[in-house]
Amino acid sequence: MLGKILFILYIGFLLYFLIFSDWYGRTGGMNEYHYNLVLFKEIKRFWIYREQLGWVSFANLFGNVLIFMPFGFFMPMASRYRSFFLTLFYSFGLSLLVETFQLFTKVGSFDVDDLLLNTIGGVIGYIFFVICNTIRRWHDANRAGKRAGSRKR
Repeated sequence: MLGKILFILYIGFLLYFLIFSDWYGRTGGMNEYHYNLVLFKEIKRFWIYREQLGWVSFANLFGNVLIFMPFGFFMPMASRYRSFFLTLFYSFGLSLLVETFQLFTKVGSFDVDDLLLNTIGGVIGYIFFVICNTIRRWHDANRAGKRAGSRKR
């Protein structure tokens, strides 16, 4: 139940941050809308000009990964289907939904590199979930074994 609540809160935060937040110049109108349909074009540009752009380069490249990591972590917690491929599919699908919304509303900008980075973030979150879940199961099994051993005495 906690996983479902955290997942819903995260989705609300994600939608607010990606669509309605004032960060990254989302207030005010744009004179000309920009979008990127060439994979790795913006990633390469941010990497080449990282010295001049400073933290903006880091925020764009790693921010897109970081913001989707909780999705990959909480989604399997909130669902009984805990598949790598479902997490990959839903991470990509949610990212595509957000990017398409940005394209049609001209809030932010549509970027295929963001699709890639967001999906990678979801997959990394899933990997963290699997690691944490494995540790939890190991811990529960050890605790149950110790209790069973103490009852035999």
